[in-house]
Amino acid sequence: MLCALIATDKPGHLQTRLDNRDAHLAYAKDSGKLVMAGPFIDENGGMSGTLLVIEVETMQEAYDFADNDPYAKAGLFEKVRIEQWKKVIG
Repeated sequence: MLCALIATDKPGHLQTRLDNRDAHLAYAKDSGKLVMAGPFIDENGGMSGTLLVIEVETMQEAYDFADNDPYAKAGLFEKVRIEQWKKVIG
């Protein structure tokens, strides 16, 4: 199943994002679960959150993936939402 992981950064935590970006990208790429990904951009053009679409067998696998993301471990996120997602177009 496909799941969307939607995360909002804590305000003022851009440096946390930058410090952990390489580890986050490597984790996502090396997981074998990544379908597509990218940051949310705020009104000033800065990164302010994350959208990952992952392919997993169970919701628990999606939660485990999210918990083990280097961004999550570094305390970057204010809010994380995980939803089963169905691709229709694209």
